Amino acid sequence: MKIVVTGATGFVGRVAVRKLSAAGHSLKLALRSPQAGLEAEAVVVGDLGPGTDWSRAVAGADAIVHLAARVHVMRDHAGGAEEFRRVNTDGTLQLARAAVAAGVRRFVFLSTIKVNGEATNGREFRADDTPQAGDAYARSKLEAELGLLALPGLDPVIIRPPLVHGPGAKGNLARFCRLARSGLPVPFGAIDNRRDLVGVENLASLIARCLTHPAAPRQVFLAADGEPLSTPQLYRVIAGAIQRPARMINVPVSWMRAVARPLGLAGEVDRLTQSLRLDIGKTQSLLGWEPPVAARIGIAEMARASLQGDVR
Repeated sequence: MKIVVTGATGFVGRVAVRKLSAAGHSLKLALRSPQAGLEAEAVVVGDLGPGTDWSRAVAGADAIVHLAARVHVMRDHAGGAEEFRRVNTDGTLQLARAAVAAGVRRFVFLSTIKVNGEATNGREFRADDTPQAGDAYARSKLEAELGLLALPGLDPVIIRPPLVHGPGAKGNLARFCRLARSGLPVPFGAIDNRRDLVGVENLASLIARCLTHPAAPRQVFLAADGEPLSTPQLYRVIAGAIQRPARMINVPVSWMRAVARPLGLAGEVDRLTQSLRLDIGKTQSLLGWEPPVAARIGIAEMARASLQGDVR
């Protein structure tokens, strides 16, 4: 297949490109700006938005893998909601319309589990749950999903991953790696939650499956390693992989929230302490897909890679 990949030089994109190339696909990388050293055909399309010209990128393609996005950040500026919609919704649908005009039907779209919600209480999230998108980022992804599914002539496949781990991961995972390397005690000991993550190799494997499986079009799939971990378990895996002690003290979650609230860090504490469970049964049964890399193995690889340089 001739596959157009956006976001090809990003964290997920680099692994997806490697996996798709190894499978024998011909790739065309749609880039914001020129980059040297790429091992596939590339076309510069500029910034992602409602006015992006995709005609050269999609010409002759059989499928699209759309990974590029304005990603979620802890604190966004006042115009963040508008920018999320411009890039993640309008930009995605501009690409989708160009795909339809070029006769490209299969369109794999990387969304987010935040479309389902921020946390689970009891029952796991399922692919067909009623969306509960709680912030501007999640709403922009949900609006893109709905727009893709409503577009005639397109066969979209939607993947909703949770936090993605692997070498080069950013955000809280990078912070965990730095904390583990320091050996300093962390206030995680009293946290009793379960959170699903997905390894970047596993996510790339699912993207590849969604490109070719006949049952994939017009479906929503959740992606996860299938091995939920508590925050203390996650920290122990990271520390153990780099042979550091996992020093944790028991700070009640209520105390953590009380301190975080006036500092504007309540959301970050929620992500550390709440549960986020995903039911990937539909992904497994409909696509015959299983995560090829165990969660603890992928997390340990990420931690060891952090020793080679700070993973910001």
